[in-house]
Amino acid sequence: MTSNAYKLRCSIPGHEMDVRGLASAVFPDGAFVSVSRDRTGRVWVPNSSPDNGFTEMHSLSGHSNFVSCVCIITPSETYPRGLIATGGNDNNICVFTLDQSQPLFTLTGHKSTVCTLSSGKFGTLLSGSWDTTAKVWLNEKCMMTLQGHTAAVWAVVILPEQGLMLSGSADKTIKLWKAGRCEKTYEGHEDCVRGLAVISNTEFFSCSNDTSIRRWLVTGECVQVYYSHTNYIYSLAVFPNSQDFISTGEDRTLRIWRQGECTQTIRLPAQSVWCCCVLPNGDIAIGASDGIIRVFTPVEDRMASPEDLQAFEDELSKTTIDPKTGDLGDIKIEDLPGREHLNEPGNRDGQTRLIKDGQKVEAYQWSVSDDRWMKIGDVVGGSNQQTSKSVVYEGKEYDYVFTIDVNEGGPSMKLPYNLSEDPWLTAHNFLQKNDLSPMFLDQVANFIIENTKGHVVGPAPPAGGDPFTGGARYIPGASDDRPGFGGDPFTGSGRYIPGSGPTPSAPAGVADPFTGGGAYSSAAFRQTATNIYFPKTDGVTFEQANSSQIMAKIKELNGDAPQEHRLTEELLESLERLLVSVSEPNSSKSPPTIQEINLLWKAAHWPEGTNI
Repeated sequence: MTSNAYKLRCSIPGHEMDVRGLASAVFPDGAFVSVSRDRTGRVWVPNSSPDNGFTEMHSLSGHSNFVSCVCIITPSETYPRGLIATGGNDNNICVFTLDQSQPLFTLTGHKSTVCTLSSGKFGTLLSGSWDTTAKVWLNEKCMMTLQGHTAAVWAVVILPEQGLMLSGSADKTIKLWKAGRCEKTYEGHEDCVRGLAVISNTEFFSCSNDTSIRRWLVTGECVQVYYSHTNYIYSLAVFPNSQDFISTGEDRTLRIWRQGECTQTIRLPAQSVWCCCVLPNGDIAIGASDGIIRVFTPVEDRMASPEDLQAFEDELSKTTIDPKTGDLGDIKIEDLPGREHLNEPGNRDGQTRLIKDGQKVEAYQWSVSDDRWMKIGDVVGGSNQQTSKSVVYEGKEYDYVFTIDVNEGGPSMKLPYNLSEDPWLTAHNFLQKNDLSPMFLDQVANFIIENTKGHVVGPAPPAGGDPFTGGARYIPGASDDRPGFGGDPFTGSGRYIPGSGPTPSAPAGVADPFTGGGAYSSAAFRQTATNIYFPKTDGVTFEQANSSQIMAKIKELNGDAPQEHRLTEELLESLERLLVSVSEPNSSKSPPTIQEINLLWKAAHWPEGTNI
């Protein structure tokens, strides 16, 4: 029996970190594939038992870092069940058969994270990357590289018409490609383009951080704009009728669109709803930042038991919502009514209403199918729970505005940051805005994380370390000891609520991007939490470096070193000549001599306690 409204079918807690991609598999029937920041992919098949759940068929491993995206390569004579392609933060694409846990082969060539994949006819694979390019692959080879975007390529799709491809980028544009050439650029979104979905040979959808979804003709016209989300929109999936679709985003919601209208809003107990896919039977699979996959169905016989539905609602009601995230739209807490306001029915599905209950502010959502208001969380900051002070920068309020010193003696740069944002994306955008080398990404992001420790939204985060920072994140409604969930460098979201330490920090500071330490305190870098970066016992290579900045830092450290270990001016000049010769590829200087190598060795071995 089918109802109009979708309800929870099952929750699948198989991943240990954010679920970043989902794809419906060709085989077995009803199966789908998920990928996660826990570096794995997993193949799920429907249970034969009456609980309407899914069982993990096997786990896919092969990436050395977070797995960002997944797609199914269409079946062929060689692989009649199709193949699974996954992209990751290790810059690689791994291709699997559906029955093997190790990659059949690995595609290399991108210079940064592969964050989007799409497959076409004859085994063609299209990938997009933070390196600002898209690549076309066939028979394990890169056939062409599509260059033209000026920022990360976050979305790609192959259109049914042979030879046409689309790419969406953080540069706010969408490009149409044919035979490796850009045939058209679509402009209209006011922020990063995050997702693309094919409607037909002649139409497609796009979604963006600007909270809008657009419907485009391939010829270039935007024929409709859809508004309902209140925060970044991350993913889209189209139903088989090629008209209705679903969307997910940073406002904690899955939204179902029919005939151009948002007909149902389902909120989840997780901040970021990263990805979605439509299963062959019409059910919807959703991946979120709490590491849980949730499947929703319109078929009553497949819906979860009343007890499980109530448990899901209870978990949702216990979440905390920061009004700064914009998840509830613009709100004026001082004007909120009391609980009696819930006696009035809502006007549409998904409508939100805030009420005061003593010193608390609670959020409710109207459910048309249940004909009632459902609690979706407590609003922090609506009472005396708010502890941070806002800093105004360029007309906007932020939790922090850091001062970043990049060049010794050069001008400082401002880095605004809100606790609801992802420090990795903030760092990425800061470097891009100020035309700085991407080699500083880790240092700037880790500076943000270290200097916002102790400032969290909601209860203290659970135990467990983030693989980059050693920090943890809050899991709404969680009370167990599962590992914490980390942030993502390119999301435009609030993935991290960093750190579990008690040390507060002032809402302003100065970072040194070369070391990650605070220029305001030379000791700050030594006091950072132990993580995978330090101590470093093996060599680290860089594709590019700024020799003048490196020498400035070496001279600073040399001045702080004990007298007996300081390098003379003559040795510093020799070291500078050596550095210039190896950092400038066009330099005609001969390879370093053994004396120069010994000098470098001495410079790299100041005694313990020196700020290196």
